[in-house]
Amino acid sequence: WGILFSHPKDFTPVCTTELGRAAKLASEFSKRNIKMIALSIDSVQDHLSWSKDINAYNGEQPKEKLPFPIIADANRELA
Repeated sequence: WGILFSHPKDFTPVCTTELGRAAKLASEFSKRNIKMIALSIDSVQDHLSWSKDINAYNGEQPKEKLPFPIIADANRELA
């Protein structure tokens, strides 16, 4: 199984808290063999930078990696 979730814009407060919560729950999805993928119209570089904020929000080291990928859909072809 897979879950694809989109957000309107990186670095926004609500999206940061929502993806932060998703990151905290990633192990629960993994236990159920569910692959998580996030997407937005922002660039891959923006996603990497924003991942630091998400991890910091969760009280973790600000790193460019989350437990799931965030893919770029700049042309709005996927969602």
